[in-house]
Amino acid sequence: MFFIGLRDLQWRLRRFVIGVVATALVFSITLVLGGVTAFFHNEARRTISAFNVDRWIVPAGVEGPFTSTQFVPDIDVNKVKALPGVANAAPVVLFRQSVRVPPLRDLNIVGLPPGGLGSPSVVKGHLPQRSGELVVDQTFDAKIGMKLVILSRDFRVVGLTHGLTYFGGTSVAFMTIGDAQKLLFLGRPFASTIVTRGVPSHAPPEMKIITNDAARADMYRPIQQASDTIHMVDILLWLIAAAIIGAILYMSSLERIKDFAVMKATGASNGFVMAGLLLQAVILAVFAAATAMVLAQVFGPLLPVGVEIPSSNYVVLLVIAVVVGVLGSIVGLRRAVTVDPALAFGA
Repeated sequence: MFFIGLRDLQWRLRRFVIGVVATALVFSITLVLGGVTAFFHNEARRTISAFNVDRWIVPAGVEGPFTSTQFVPDIDVNKVKALPGVANAAPVVLFRQSVRVPPLRDLNIVGLPPGGLGSPSVVKGHLPQRSGELVVDQTFDAKIGMKLVILSRDFRVVGLTHGLTYFGGTSVAFMTIGDAQKLLFLGRPFASTIVTRGVPSHAPPEMKIITNDAARADMYRPIQQASDTIHMVDILLWLIAAAIIGAILYMSSLERIKDFAVMKATGASNGFVMAGLLLQAVILAVFAAATAMVLAQVFGPLLPVGVEIPSSNYVVLLVIAVVVGVLGSIVGLRRAVTVDPALAFGA
């Protein structure tokens, strides 16, 4: 039956190629969307790791520093430093601001003490050391020396980071905490959170301690619905791929009714007939999956948001492609096994 199935694919090569291309397009979209979801998770992990801190201190009653509009006086840093288990502490200001480059772009702005705790690593240039200096992630397409106007104030890019984004690919920019307080609090001494090196034994009054995992969850939560929606679209695309394979194999089974009848009339079992169709389904799905891997590399860079396809997704694609192929062949299999052997004799 193996050679019979291959011969039939060769005979219907044009239809097979069309099926592979159509299914590969669907599979490639699932890969790309899976890469977008992975990027959403990875960007939160990278950015939280870039702060290189152990704990985050936020006002009691809020879930985290990235989604809260509640602030703490930055003088509370001294109280946090005095807590047992704390080696160092620093205030951090977090907010989002639009910047006209042009065009209009958004930035996640982080205000930090110059060169202090929470400062990221730069791949080019240096960290902000004085008022008016800015470090921007490379995803913003900024260059050293470039001038950016933020809330009518001029900032000069003095350094670049790599891969620091959150809220779905929005680049992160770092400035001195003094500049951030002037922009957000009109110069008042407030902070969004206090970060620590070391683990505090307890939280100061009316404040609470959150871990890096909790901060990462807080950063990810605003885009979780979008990520879940992408996951649902992925499931729908798998169903579409199964429908494409099913339609092709069903048409093939209709054209081969007499072939199936002859096989049965000469003693072939239903299992023998089914094996040929299953073979075709698996070959079509595997070829489509292999083509999809190539297409995903082409489509991924075209998206405005980051696409990071894990290596494991390619293995998963092959496995799911085989499953989808088998499921898609059910209609054709049912038609094949119900063929009356008498049709072989023109009955």
